[in-house]
Amino acid sequence: MQRIVIVGGGAGGLALATQLGNRLGKRKQAEITLVDAARTHVWKPLLHQLAAGSFDTHAEEIEYLAQARWNHFKFRLGSLQGVDRQNKMLHLAASYDASGREITPAQTLGYDTLVIAVGSQTNDFGTPGAAEHSIKLDSPQAAKHFNDRLINACIRAQTVPRMAGSGRLTVAIVGGGATGVELAAELHASARVLGHYGFDYINPEKDLQIVLVEAGPRLLAQLPERLGDAALRELRKLAIEVHTNEKVIEVTDDSLKMASGKVISSTLTVWAAGVKAADFLRSIGEPDPLETNRLNQLLVNGNLQTTLDASIYAFGDCAACQQPDGTWVPPRAQAAYQQAMYLARKLPQLIAGEQVAPFVFADKGSLVSLAEYSSVGSLMGSLSQGSFFIEGQLAKIMYWALHKQHQLALGGVKKTALITLSEMIDRTHRPRIKLH
Repeated sequence: MQRIVIVGGGAGGLALATQLGNRLGKRKQAEITLVDAARTHVWKPLLHQLAAGSFDTHAEEIEYLAQARWNHFKFRLGSLQGVDRQNKMLHLAASYDASGREITPAQTLGYDTLVIAVGSQTNDFGTPGAAEHSIKLDSPQAAKHFNDRLINACIRAQTVPRMAGSGRLTVAIVGGGATGVELAAELHASARVLGHYGFDYINPEKDLQIVLVEAGPRLLAQLPERLGDAALRELRKLAIEVHTNEKVIEVTDDSLKMASGKVISSTLTVWAAGVKAADFLRSIGEPDPLETNRLNQLLVNGNLQTTLDASIYAFGDCAACQQPDGTWVPPRAQAAYQQAMYLARKLPQLIAGEQVAPFVFADKGSLVSLAEYSSVGSLMGSLSQGSFFIEGQLAKIMYWALHKQHQLALGGVKKTALITLSEMIDRTHRPRIKLH
């Protein structure tokens, strides 16, 4: 029986394991195994809400073991440490609990086909102090850590006299991409809610200062300019301080230092600028490692096979895939989802050695959520020659629909309908913000 191992339980990896489990695992045509260092999955576009406290993970987290049981694949806890390409073996590192006690020992896992979907991580570009004094919002653990520090800082702020002209609490966000923009708006909305739960001193315009710093000339640089302009207008309405053309050259415990000489005080700093693949991918397959680029992404062909090993596939943010027109597939959630669905359909044919048409990314547009205030986006398609700009309630509905699409891929129509109903009921009795 063909052994297909998927490393990485993000949106793409989990969707692929689920689809292959139901298509091949259920019929005993292949053994599907998902490997991840965590036990649960959280949809990455929701991390800014988790960090701000406006999202409760218990209502959304997917247990890998349960998902595997329901969808005919296996789950193994562990992080990828190395790949023996000659003998087709994975080496997984030992896992430990919070007290340092071993949960699973270092282990090996055989494969016939390997799919690497480990996503990306924040790139601080080696900026002095960034690693020590900022939180990188690229995992549920990091988002929860930020939220804990945020709530603690709010409680601590009660005992600190407010200085004239400045807030008691300053959150600095480095990076004006989608994560930075969405987090800034979400934090403002959360601060308004905090006042209803005992934090009566928190006023988003007076007691909480949110600063967004972007090295480039505009926000949302990877998206159409109109989206960046719309997002800037909305953030300024919320009195969020936005600095463009300001490169951070050093992060300290309580400030950001700019190349221009400007210094911004900060109680909490979030680094959300730049992405790269994990450093360990550079050495995967040693002594004959797979080919990577300067961002550590694995180079793949049009069928998402790594350039040096046809039995190893990679997709999502950890892979560099060139399109027929010479452009590269962007590191976006919709690209990873499309690649996962491509492999779910084509992998059996590729394993059998058949000729398969290459993957082609279809840009459906982009959506950015600005908390409860608004959303902005551009839709691509046959209705227009270029993009169709949307904002407000329509954009919010479209953003919500993207989340539902992810749930459909993992649970089907019936389960997604039940989840949606439970979300509606949940809102009637849960606090609007996480307070612990």
